[in-house]
Amino acid sequence: MAREKPEAAAEAEAAPELSYREQLDFLNPIAQPLASRKLTRKLLKCIRKATKHKQLRRGVKEVQKFINKGEKGITVLAGDTLPIDVYCHIPIMCEDRSLPYAYVPSKTDLGAAAGSKRPTCVIMIKPHEEYQEAYDECLEEVSALPLPL
Repeated sequence: MAREKPEAAAEAEAAPELSYREQLDFLNPIAQPLASRKLTRKLLKCIRKATKHKQLRRGVKEVQKFINKGEKGITVLAGDTLPIDVYCHIPIMCEDRSLPYAYVPSKTDLGAAAGSKRPTCVIMIKPHEEYQEAYDECLEEVSALPLPL
């Protein structure tokens, strides 16, 4: 069994990354509003900057807790998370508190942007003066996305 793990890890690393178009095939039905390819790149870049300054909330439990406490930020959800019951309440919480949120196609990319080897389905980016310009740009574009009915 110990021999299988390194082989599986090597296969995972050798697997080609899916393009944005290919990732769209794995989206779940509630993934609206979906960030465009360009906005997805900007959000992931902003997440990387927020990680350096520890201005990030990661995971359903932690994000939910801080939304309830009234913390402000951009909520980014992964569109390929199954079962959707795990996090389907987060967009409703965001709408109730007027927080902007958007879906990106891949939980793997979301986890990698946050500096983790594990995929993650929800991240909240908090504002910080070090990356305020990138944050404001993302905030403006995410706020402009049409909310689902």
